[in-house]
Amino acid sequence: MNAPAAKPTEIEKKDPDHDLVRRLAAEAVGTALLLAIVVGSGIMGERLAGGNVAIALLGNTLATGAGLIVLILMFGPISGAHFNPAVTLAFLMRREIRAPHAAAYVSVQVVAAVAGVWLAHLMFDVAVIQTSAKIRTGGGQWLAEIIATFGLVATILLVLKTRPSAVAYAVGLYISAGYWFTASTSFANPAVTVGRTLTDTFSGIRPIDAPGFIAAQITGAVLATLLAGWLWRTRS
Repeated sequence: MNAPAAKPTEIEKKDPDHDLVRRLAAEAVGTALLLAIVVGSGIMGERLAGGNVAIALLGNTLATGAGLIVLILMFGPISGAHFNPAVTLAFLMRREIRAPHAAAYVSVQVVAAVAGVWLAHLMFDVAVIQTSAKIRTGGGQWLAEIIATFGLVATILLVLKTRPSAVAYAVGLYISAGYWFTASTSFANPAVTVGRTLTDTFSGIRPIDAPGFIAAQITGAVLATLLAGWLWRTRS
């Protein structure tokens, strides 16, 4: 028995001629800029903070939260502004993006994340090719990533139901909060995690630690998607 066809995305409904290439381009540019913001603001914060890690993290937080709002407002109407394989997985589970398109989104997000890290390195005149030595592992870190990604995906799915125009602001605010209330500083994004293995700067993570983060992020995304679906079925 064949599975029912996936529903078209809202973008596909509104503009069926808006082809996949343009959506992938939006995902690529948005994800690359996101990583340039995350890594670049981390480098800048560390350089200006005089050894005060809290000040460096604050600078990293403000730039990332503000940048996310702008990027979602820019690219949301084109691609949905996922910039995140965990978000794409959530929409795939909800049958709001087709599987081949989801696979293309994830591929572009990961490649663009790496490109964004390299752009940040070029801007700050550091070695372009690096790997991180920053240790981020253990049960507390993994739990933090489950919670961070759960909250991010739940924010997107539930705010889309109640106030779609506020999603960009809700996401920016949630990630800003996540920098401070999670032990991991809220990566909440497998593409971001891959990119950050390639920078030995303030925002880095050792490559060996990335699989644990990614597994936790996928877990959080699945749990949030299931909960959001159940909550709205109950309301109906």
